[in-house]
Amino acid sequence: MELKWTLLVVLLLGLSLHTSGSSSCSIGYQESKSGCHDENECESNICGNNSKCINTVGSYYCNCNDGFRSTTTYNFTTIDGECIDINECIEKTVECSIGKVCVNSIGSHRCECPYGYRETRGDSECTDVNECELSVCGAHSTCTNTPGSFFCSCSSGFYKNEKNSSCEDIDECKNQSGLCGLHADCQNHPGSYICKCHHGYSNYGNDQSKCIEITCEQFEAETQNTPEKLKSLRSLLMKSCETLRDPDGDRNLGEVLLENLFTSVDQLLSEGNLADSDTLSQFLGTVENSMHLIGPQLKEPVTRMETHNTYAEVAVRQGKTPPTGSVILSTDSAHFNTSWETAAGESYPGFAFAALVSYKDLNTSSDYFSGIGRISQEDESSERYYTKKGKVTYQLNSRVVTAVISNPETKQLTDPVTLVFKHVEERAESKVMNYSCVYWNETHGAWSGRGCVRAWSNNTHTECSCSHLSSFAVLMALYPIKDTFALVLITRVGLVLSLVCLLLCILTFRFCRSIQGTRNSIHLHLSVCLFIADLVFLCGISSTHNRGACAFVAGLLHFFFLAAFCWMLLEGVQLYRMVVLVFQTTLKHLYLYAVGYGAPLVIVIISAIAYPRGYGTEQHCWLSLEGDFIWSFFAPVCIIIILNSFCFIITVWKLAEKFSSLNPDLSKLRMIRGFTVTAVAQLCVLGGMWVFGCFLFQEEGTKFMLYLFTILNSLQGALIFFMHCILSKTVREEYYKLIGRVCSQKEKKYSEFSTNQSSNSQHPLRSDQTRRESKI
Repeated sequence: MELKWTLLVVLLLGLSLHTSGSSSCSIGYQESKSGCHDENECESNICGNNSKCINTVGSYYCNCNDGFRSTTTYNFTTIDGECIDINECIEKTVECSIGKVCVNSIGSHRCECPYGYRETRGDSECTDVNECELSVCGAHSTCTNTPGSFFCSCSSGFYKNEKNSSCEDIDECKNQSGLCGLHADCQNHPGSYICKCHHGYSNYGNDQSKCIEITCEQFEAETQNTPEKLKSLRSLLMKSCETLRDPDGDRNLGEVLLENLFTSVDQLLSEGNLADSDTLSQFLGTVENSMHLIGPQLKEPVTRMETHNTYAEVAVRQGKTPPTGSVILSTDSAHFNTSWETAAGESYPGFAFAALVSYKDLNTSSDYFSGIGRISQEDESSERYYTKKGKVTYQLNSRVVTAVISNPETKQLTDPVTLVFKHVEERAESKVMNYSCVYWNETHGAWSGRGCVRAWSNNTHTECSCSHLSSFAVLMALYPIKDTFALVLITRVGLVLSLVCLLLCILTFRFCRSIQGTRNSIHLHLSVCLFIADLVFLCGISSTHNRGACAFVAGLLHFFFLAAFCWMLLEGVQLYRMVVLVFQTTLKHLYLYAVGYGAPLVIVIISAIAYPRGYGTEQHCWLSLEGDFIWSFFAPVCIIIILNSFCFIITVWKLAEKFSSLNPDLSKLRMIRGFTVTAVAQLCVLGGMWVFGCFLFQEEGTKFMLYLFTILNSLQGALIFFMHCILSKTVREEYYKLIGRVCSQKEKKYSEFSTNQSSNSQHPLRSDQTRRESKI
């Protein structure tokens, strides 16, 4: 279109000039001898820059180069125009690959990687340029590369000078007073500082930690009976300790000391020189003190060392702020779990460590096993199992381990530590064996269970939770079955008899119409509770093989025995109301159920939430004696007995007043008196039984107490049937009527049978038979 307009303008101009007669040749032509010839205007660069001239016959026209655009507006007055660059990046006429950016150029464009990136893989991809490789940040600074850029930050111990942007040293000793504590001098160094300890103090080679006092007396030889190898070890540790006390002394590496320690331990255990408890106490105490000396000097976060007779793992943390989180150490025979907060303690000196040492042969050498295979005298009172030949026998069923932390206050830890032991002999617990968590008590020279609780145990492992640290192990207690045949026979026969009698009581109180009333309802529910409790006791008291089922049985026994006592309390309250309120008041059933079943249920729920492990023991499915949990049953029972006794005293006092009045209703008073006597007797039997049981569990019971408790517990159903049914005249009369009806039914059947037989005989014989039946 542009070309057509150009040609049209040229023709019109040529025609006008030709007709005017001003020149012999038209515009765009040159005159020559032979005539007019076409003039090539393109030879004079008539189109200007960034354009291309195209000659035509008698004229020419201009086209812009690629990448340029003409600014000419065609108004038939000019054909000249200016070609300007086209910005393809703005007009988005081109697309660059992912990661590249478009860059415009004169008459063209190009796709380049942005600043901080370079082309890779044949210029098809852009990757980040790591400016930090060129050391662009200077001295005492740290370069951090970022996508397409970088930034510089001063190294630890330096600060940025805003005037010249350089990193200069921080004088920690000047800026932070008391940085090294009272027992050290602070010395500044470029980017850091050093705490120079005073004599007698040390930071165990941790130059930026506070200095603590070093005592070396624990490494002195104690007695002449101390083995020579142990004396040599103590001497080595004594020298290392004295070196720590001297700030200018030559120090051994912690790893070297640890290796020397376990080399000496191997020799001691191999020679079997730990034949008595005193020597064993010295040995275990030396190892524990050695770890306190060596642990802070170790540089690696975790150090493991295994020798012929020992296995150790030590974790160390250093820094200005106390470490947090859990610490889990493992050897070939035990796992140790605590927290860094517990290991560091309240006074954190700048370092913390935790160590676990396992002795492979300490529990198998017969030379010293008889010396350590006994329990401390302070714990013997807790064992109730005796045989005709003596007490329980004990033996270790795990390797002995020593657990150490840097916290100096380990006699009573806020958060208990956990130890999981692998059994030397795979053996499950049974009626003749159980496991205990013990530690070596250096004061008594024997194993003790104080402060250690067994969390769980199976045939291969035992988990212990301890509130202090020392040397630990799992003790296996072997004892005979403690229940004699006589006790088992009395219990089972008595419980069966009680169940039968309680069933008769339930049927009597439920279907005997002449005794129906509030007091009868109380007796009915009392019998039901005791019946269920005795049935559960008979069937499930020994179900200790299943932890869940045993806990459920213990919970049922707890609930129904408490419910029985609550119903006895209601009986006392009802008697009191009958006397004081002149026989005109009964208790609503809603109140009866709320006290009889609601109160025991609340007590059981609270007890289960507070201490769920208290239901079910290792010997019986009953309440645990640990932590005084048994008092969740004994305390309500004692309160009920006291309240019932108070009610009965008031009732008897009021009865005496009514008997002495002018016009007493003797029949009703005698009935109330009979009720009161049976209720008091019932309270004495059932309450007294559990009083004996309380003394039996809490103190060292005698055989008399044991047999008395068993007999009363087994025959309580029979005693209730005797007091409330046999001794009751009304109930006896109902029994006589029932027996009479049964006998009359049998007699009637017999008469009908005799009459049918005599109908086939002669009439005189039939009359004689009838007379005989009439006599009967």
